[in-house]
Amino acid sequence: MIPTWAQLTYLVCAVAFILALKGLSGPRTARAGNLIGAAAAVVACALPFFYLEQMDNVPLILAAIAVGTVGGVYGARRVQMTQMPQMVALFNGVGGGAAALVALLELEVVVAEGAAADVGWFVLVATAFTVAVGSVSFAGSVVTFAKLQELMTSRPVVFPGLPVAFGALLLAAVGLSAYLVVEPAMWAGILLGLVGLGFGLLLVLPVGGADVPIVISLLNAFTGLTVAAGGYVLSNTLLLVAGTLVGAAGTFLTLLMARAMGRSVANILFGALKGGSTLGGGEASDRPVRSAGPEDAAIMLGYADRVIIVPGYGLAVAQAQHSLRELVDVLGERDVQVDYAIHPVAGRMPGHMNVLLAEAQVPYEQLREMDDINADFKDADVVLVVGANDVVNPAAKTTPGAPIYGMPILNADQAKQIVFMKRSMRPGFAGIENELLFDEKTTLLFGDAKETMGKLLSAVKTL
Repeated sequence: MIPTWAQLTYLVCAVAFILALKGLSGPRTARAGNLIGAAAAVVACALPFFYLEQMDNVPLILAAIAVGTVGGVYGARRVQMTQMPQMVALFNGVGGGAAALVALLELEVVVAEGAAADVGWFVLVATAFTVAVGSVSFAGSVVTFAKLQELMTSRPVVFPGLPVAFGALLLAAVGLSAYLVVEPAMWAGILLGLVGLGFGLLLVLPVGGADVPIVISLLNAFTGLTVAAGGYVLSNTLLLVAGTLVGAAGTFLTLLMARAMGRSVANILFGALKGGSTLGGGEASDRPVRSAGPEDAAIMLGYADRVIIVPGYGLAVAQAQHSLRELVDVLGERDVQVDYAIHPVAGRMPGHMNVLLAEAQVPYEQLREMDDINADFKDADVVLVVGANDVVNPAAKTTPGAPIYGMPILNADQAKQIVFMKRSMRPGFAGIENELLFDEKTTLLFGDAKETMGKLLSAVKTL
């Protein structure tokens, strides 16, 4: 029996998780929200040591906490901004895998004590759900990590018979779950976990390129739901609340991102089976384009009245955000109005560009979302595209059958002039040419974004 004071502390932690999620909804309060959530998690983990009269395997528990703490701190401090999505995917997968293992341990206790009748059928349903979905989340997150880290191809991986294998594993998971509820057995739980791992692999392998961030969000929702179900299995209300929050937030985020791409979640997950997924890869175009040096681009920017900047993943790869912010400051001193146009799926995870630019101390009021700024592009003298591609590709509006067709994009093509910073003519993750590169209003500025941005900044200062 949990004492009253401990239950009240758990309640305070649950409220803190809700406040943390609210804080994470805005850039100004995100840091405070993150700290509140982390503090509540630490208190919740430490609390059982103070109210439980007897705990088994305490040295093992403390060792695991120490290893996890050291690994988490080291990884979070060493990871580059471009690798943040990979870290999120990996940490999310660990959460789902941990929930599945805890459920298996609880199942072992139930089987060993022959207490299936005492725990009730609903607890067994929650146990089966946690094992299955937690395994799916773990395996799927490992694949997304490998794709983003370029340990494997970012293109969809499909093979003959994939739909059949996928359906067979789904039926096996349902059948084993039903058996586990009717006749609890450890072998069934382990086999269910293995089936979940296979299902997770087949779920994510066909997903390619720019669709991976949405899958990360979906798997995050899966992990939240497994934690919630695990909380029911363990009779832990705090886990139930925290998991429900994560599951609900991940679900809404997945739906919002899919809407931002103009596609359904089903199409994102299974589009490759009929050739409709965002493919990735692609060869560099040899079509002629108009290019210029930093000095020419500096004149365009320095004598403009209104400039809109479109950041993308290339900005994060080059770590050019600080030089970009300094460029904007210099333009501001010349009375040039500058805003950043943020596409919902720019980068490799939700909010990637917001975090990147916040790291460079970019004022929050300069960051404007797609729906808010799209009508302003027609009034912009110059649009500076830095490392973005698919989010400004007119094919999303003009080319039926294109992988990104139907995806809302930033209306960069409506500006009077476009300066496009690119390392090469290779396409973005969608694997198709960007017709904006060949527009008569577009000037390409080739080179590494950080180096080129430095030259552009120096040229603007000399105007």
